[in-house]
Amino acid sequence: MIARSPLIGAAELCSKLGEVVVVDCRFSLAEPDLGVAHYTTEHIVGAHYCHLEHDLSAPVAGGAAINRGRHPLPEAATFCGVMAALGIGRDTPVVAYDDSGLAFASRLWWMLNALGYTQVQVLDGGWSAWQELGLATTAVKPEIRPVTAHSAVKYAGIVEFPELSDLQAAGARLIDAREPARYRGELEPIDPVAGHIPGAVNYPWQEATDATGRALPIAEQRERWQQLEASEKLIVYCGSGVTACVNILSLVLAGRDDALLYPGSWSDWCARLPNG
Repeated sequence: MIARSPLIGAAELCSKLGEVVVVDCRFSLAEPDLGVAHYTTEHIVGAHYCHLEHDLSAPVAGGAAINRGRHPLPEAATFCGVMAALGIGRDTPVVAYDDSGLAFASRLWWMLNALGYTQVQVLDGGWSAWQELGLATTAVKPEIRPVTAHSAVKYAGIVEFPELSDLQAAGARLIDAREPARYRGELEPIDPVAGHIPGAVNYPWQEATDATGRALPIAEQRERWQQLEASEKLIVYCGSGVTACVNILSLVLAGRDDALLYPGSWSDWCARLPNG
């Protein structure tokens, strides 16, 4: 259950600096060190940095691992420890931002909610919205004030590979969040196999935001999902369990907070195919 609105505007966040923990999630899949370089150069005053592959993911596994995807979720206790080291406890107000249409900030937002953190939001429009208003930035890293780690033991709202076929057979709707060309198998720039999981429908994550990276209005979010039955169990995936979180945020804005995440996503699924 999402406890509050998932979004906060730049002006409102500015008025709350010092009262919330701000986390910079800027990242580039093509250049994994680019986000931290941008953070080091300039970031929102007081913001800490979380790296997708070092902080928001576990090392890539293989073999008999339950998740063979490119960005496995870290163990709950490990991740809660990382958050505690940044001063984030269960009830700490947290705001995440990025510069990628909410893609990486939504990953942190989803992870914290799935572990029972109660006050988590995403900066609507991200870094560009902050800059647009000319709000305060700095290159100075904030002082870290660690807190006691939240004691969560597992993520809520996830589905692993062994459960997928049974849930689909029972009527669950599988939602592919990747761009249409990857869904159709016409293009696959990252994973070894092209295509999508049989039975999945395509709702590209980029369609949850406008050209500025801001989330669409509530009415448009609802319209986006209107063809889905309210009674359907929804399971969302993408390439590796990251951008699917934008669709989960979109669903929350549309009034549905019950969607599940397949964290391994296509990178886990196709790794299990004979030619994966």
